[in-house]
Amino acid sequence: MPNSPDLLAEFPLRRPDGISPPPLLAELRNGEPRRVRLPYGSEPWLLTRHADVRAALAHPGLSADSRNPGLPRVSPLPPGPSQVSFLRMDDPDHGRLRRTVTPEFTHRRIQELRPGIRSTAERLFDELARRTPPVDFIEAVALPLPALVIGGVLGVPEEDLDFFGGKCAVIASTVARPEEIGAAYAAMTAYLDDLIARKEKEPGEDLLGRVIRRHLTAGTLNHGELVAVAQLLIAAGLDTTSNMIGLACAMLLRHPEQFAALRADSDLIPSAVDELLRILTIVQHGTVRVATRDVTIGGLRIAEGDGVICSLVAADHDESVFPDADRFDVHRDASAHLAFGHGVHQCLGQPLARAELEIVLRLLCERFPDLHRPDDAEDLRFRDESFVHGLQTLRVAW
Repeated sequence: MPNSPDLLAEFPLRRPDGISPPPLLAELRNGEPRRVRLPYGSEPWLLTRHADVRAALAHPGLSADSRNPGLPRVSPLPPGPSQVSFLRMDDPDHGRLRRTVTPEFTHRRIQELRPGIRSTAERLFDELARRTPPVDFIEAVALPLPALVIGGVLGVPEEDLDFFGGKCAVIASTVARPEEIGAAYAAMTAYLDDLIARKEKEPGEDLLGRVIRRHLTAGTLNHGELVAVAQLLIAAGLDTTSNMIGLACAMLLRHPEQFAALRADSDLIPSAVDELLRILTIVQHGTVRVATRDVTIGGLRIAEGDGVICSLVAADHDESVFPDADRFDVHRDASAHLAFGHGVHQCLGQPLARAELEIVLRLLCERFPDLHRPDDAEDLRFRDESFVHGLQTLRVAW
């Protein structure tokens, strides 16, 4: 495709202060959709308006299948069998595989898990309180809590969770060498292949054990597919939630009046979680699709074979949906945000992520009402070279 003066030659765009959205996204929302040049060769359309992103994510003519060569490539590692999970499939395979684990993430099931999540979080906060400040909140709480939770859900031994954290960080990197990312995938696959093989012989009372009894024995799922499903659940359950917890804490410390509002009224915490998810929207690149036929989104004709990037960050700062969108306000109704995506591929684990975030916010309000950044704190360092936005460290004191 010939270059156009409207082509954005650099993508993804960087956040100016590590948290605020790139200013150019606001300009793009007010103009015509444009193409962007990705580091790996393609020039997909970039959608930035809330209505357009929402429509695209629900459109049956836009495919998420990574086996389609037209799907925009955002990773240094070319798509391969080790990466194919239901997140990168279309129906009917997507629905078939997703349904095998959907019962594990219903509202009712997550309510059953809440006491255990709270107990795990309290243990981490107890350990935090015993330490001498300043302490890195990322290392003390934001990283271990999601690991312990998803490890417990899946039945992964606690001593193996650090292994997964390291591998997920490499897989989410935009600068790691392809061979490094491939090796991380291979190591995770080999571990889960062995773990699931052992569980097939003696299924326990965890998610993997239940799925084995319900679906492997019935032939509605095979061993390799379950390995891929488990790999997706670990990657999604670790990296995204840990980064959200760290950024949420940083956001409250940056806006002490909002932190005070939560301490004064804990009923605001669920709405605060939505507002944090909206304003931070940690999926850096957005969500990719490819047109399997000619489609029209918001007046834009997308030809068959064209790639599309749905910018969740831009959509969640759309002033037509969220007035004064760059302002953080825990009183706002932000429930229309797209941080978890939309349509049939909407994040399956969002009830679990919400539960973890709510519990962390409650414990911050209850246990550390005077939490602050130390006077000698350095500027925050962000994970700019990752698909999932986050902080490298967050030193706190009390």
